[in-house]
Amino acid sequence: MTETFTHGIPMITAMGRIYRIRYITLACCFFAAAFSFSIFNISNASSNLGISDPTKFMEIPANPALLEKIRSGGYVLYMRHGRTDPHQPDQVPIDLEDCATQRPLIDQGRAEIIMVGKALRRAGIPISTVLVSPLCRAVESALLAFGPDFQVENKLMYTAHLTSRQKLPIIARTLELIATPVSEPEQNRMLVAHAPNLADIMGYFPEREGTVIVFRPLGNGKYEYIASILPEDWDGLLDYQ
Repeated sequence: MTETFTHGIPMITAMGRIYRIRYITLACCFFAAAFSFSIFNISNASSNLGISDPTKFMEIPANPALLEKIRSGGYVLYMRHGRTDPHQPDQVPIDLEDCATQRPLIDQGRAEIIMVGKALRRAGIPISTVLVSPLCRAVESALLAFGPDFQVENKLMYTAHLTSRQKLPIIARTLELIATPVSEPEQNRMLVAHAPNLADIMGYFPEREGTVIVFRPLGNGKYEYIASILPEDWDGLLDYQ
């Protein structure tokens, strides 16, 4: 048999090397694809098992028609306090008598919460009662938005640092305030409190500080979530008046 040489290498030998290289390349591609498929399945399985659950509470944006309804009264408005400094967390346990141990409002948060209070008045939304968490950031927010005419409600206390047992009376009272119909005719009830409290009640953590959440109280511990109004939403809503 006559061998053909390529660059001094027998052709049969060269062809064998080429086939081996192709085989190795195909094998690598196969294992890479298999590995990627496995990672994809593991990721999906983790999501299905709730290890990394992408499901999120869907906020309902408010519209101008809702403002008209709120003007007629009968709603509960739950406002998360103004924007705070995340670099200065609460000291645990929280000392309610010492604001220096609590996460404070920042200047931008103060300005936003003043704006929210003005927007509520400009919208003509009647509020008969303002009940406020005892934490300094909630009290200051209420003072900036509504003035001094409010009541501190200890059972609107921030729940994130509490045990499950400690949370129970706070959750029960918050639910009562959200679900109990407003007794004053053509008025609304305002609560100024915290995001974790709502998360404990309904799985909704309003991330944007200064958000106003609108509920329709139905009585007997029942309520209907209507919409959320972020601080930056007010201008657009009021433009339609």
